[in-house]
Amino acid sequence: MSGDILVRVEGLTRRYGEQRVVDDLNFTLAKGQILGFLGPNGAGKSTTLRMLAGVLAPDAGRIVIDGHDLIDDPQAAKQAIGYLPEQPPLYQELTVDEQLQYSARLRGLGRAASRSAAARVKERCGLTAVGRRLNGSLSKGYQQRVGIAQAIVHDPPVIVLDEPTVGLDPLQLQDIRTLIGELKAGHGVILSTHLLAEVRATCTDVQIIKAGRLVYASPLASLQQRQAASGCLRIGLQAPPPLAALRQLPSVERIEDLGEGRFRLYHAPEVALHRTVLEHARAEAWDLWELTPERADLERIFVELTLAGRELE
Repeated sequence: MSGDILVRVEGLTRRYGEQRVVDDLNFTLAKGQILGFLGPNGAGKSTTLRMLAGVLAPDAGRIVIDGHDLIDDPQAAKQAIGYLPEQPPLYQELTVDEQLQYSARLRGLGRAASRSAAARVKERCGLTAVGRRLNGSLSKGYQQRVGIAQAIVHDPPVIVLDEPTVGLDPLQLQDIRTLIGELKAGHGVILSTHLLAEVRATCTDVQIIKAGRLVYASPLASLQQRQAASGCLRIGLQAPPPLAALRQLPSVERIEDLGEGRFRLYHAPEVALHRTVLEHARAEAWDLWELTPERADLERIFVELTLAGRELE
């Protein structure tokens, strides 16, 4: 993590009836970060982002954006954020130029400043050639570009993007990912998604939310270091020995009992543990039926947290 803290969220909670959709969230966002807000559908991601954008009130907790409390100083806090909801808020009958100038005026810019800001974000978002086209005539990819442009037209320090690549074809997807990557210069970006590939391709940090609770948070660089520094082997045994026997295998550092004769063995990455397991399984009649190398990657962490319900350190 780099730079200044731009967003601080403390104890954020939101209920719908008796259900806690967002449950005591705490996190920060710094300048230069692209924070991947990852979770399955219904995890509470969009509700959290709507509270950050000031369009939904929390039941409890505190949100500070660029030094301004969203409750005590809502105008300054909202001015410091650019928000793209899952459906871009575009008027289909307006041209791209009209949309961007209108969005700039809503953000308090004067007429001349609005024209200048619209020209700036059109160039930044690759929209110069379509300025006179109606929003309704644009492809999904270009509409997403306009949506991002209207979110950053007032040059906010914080940019919040809710599922910005849903429905895009591969070429559009790559273009939007490149654009989002460029936004981190001078900004902090929160990117909500349920796509693991999106986080890996775009983000500097990841946090996973499940049932409204934050269950994992890490810089991607730390995850990659962890992946390089550890080995992992999943085995299945019809006649497993006591755990003590598995712990005595050379280089085994930790064992996770997955149930039904399945185990995950953590070991030094340079050791070919599968050969040792094969030898012992044959010699001691363990009746080996699974031998799968694993890595501490985002996919495994996501599946374990969202399906098994466990929190990882």
